[in-house]
Amino acid sequence: MYQDLGNGITCIDTGFVRDNLAACYLMVEDGEVAIIESGTNSTVPRIRQLVAEKALLSEQVKYIIPTHVHLDHAGGVGRLMEVFPKATLVVHPRGARHMIDPAKLIAGAKVVYGEKRFNTLYGDIIGVPEERVLVAEDGDSVFLAGRKLEIRHTPGHAEHHFCVWDENSRGWFSGDNFGISYQEMEGPEDRYVIATSTPVQFDPNKYLRSLDTLMSYQPARIYLTHFGMLEGAEIVKLANTLRKGVEEYHSIGLRLKDAENREKAIREAITEYEVFGLRQALPFMTKEQALELLSDDILLNAQGINVWLERMNRNSS
Repeated sequence: MYQDLGNGITCIDTGFVRDNLAACYLMVEDGEVAIIESGTNSTVPRIRQLVAEKALLSEQVKYIIPTHVHLDHAGGVGRLMEVFPKATLVVHPRGARHMIDPAKLIAGAKVVYGEKRFNTLYGDIIGVPEERVLVAEDGDSVFLAGRKLEIRHTPGHAEHHFCVWDENSRGWFSGDNFGISYQEMEGPEDRYVIATSTPVQFDPNKYLRSLDTLMSYQPARIYLTHFGMLEGAEIVKLANTLRKGVEEYHSIGLRLKDAENREKAIREAITEYEVFGLRQALPFMTKEQALELLSDDILLNAQGINVWLERMNRNSS
């Protein structure tokens, strides 16, 4: 459930859907604490337990910082803000209103998941008092006992997305903008990553520019929400894999924009591309194992590409 990553950073498995699917991170610096990503309401007891195990008081939690307001990243924010009464929520300008009043966020998620599944996954989402919200513009920084955390806006996956640069570890908390690379996607010699084009704001060109921003810092570490830490030479290699994947999604979308049953056709094309790529990186994985691991993400990615095409069509008409 917990993994010490050094540099005062602990990875917490949020327990969302299954083990090793989503993470949040606890950072401690000279008695001050930041929580980056919140997970969902069911993650809150795990975070509280870790804070207690580190002999920290709830009042020492200074910041809660979701990279964006998709609910696997920010669904537990309201509960965390109740549990940690001195914390300030640091959030993207486009996400702040949804953290203060989550009604539209809830309604949108219920359309995607249905009410029953929404309740199972996320529970009761509560808002955050406006006076406890710090809106972070691109290039702003917050400080944890003098430790600088720089915020860079990184659209592409979502317009309300930012990444957090930690100078001490030379690492990015990348949210969804360095893609998805589950623990099962790491082999003895190689690792694989896929883009995440989840609805409704995927934009491949912005995604690639945001990736350029991340790589311009020459990071030594990437702290993935899905899932865990990347470091060293694998970062450049996986960035190239991710770039090729986003470019392929762009190509698939344009190639199939007039296809009958377009979303299904896109899903089939993504499946072929990603299953082949994953099995090239991890030859021991069977096609059935690859499909089982990636099927949910491929479904969401196809939906997101379809929405991107619809948006382009509206904008051109």
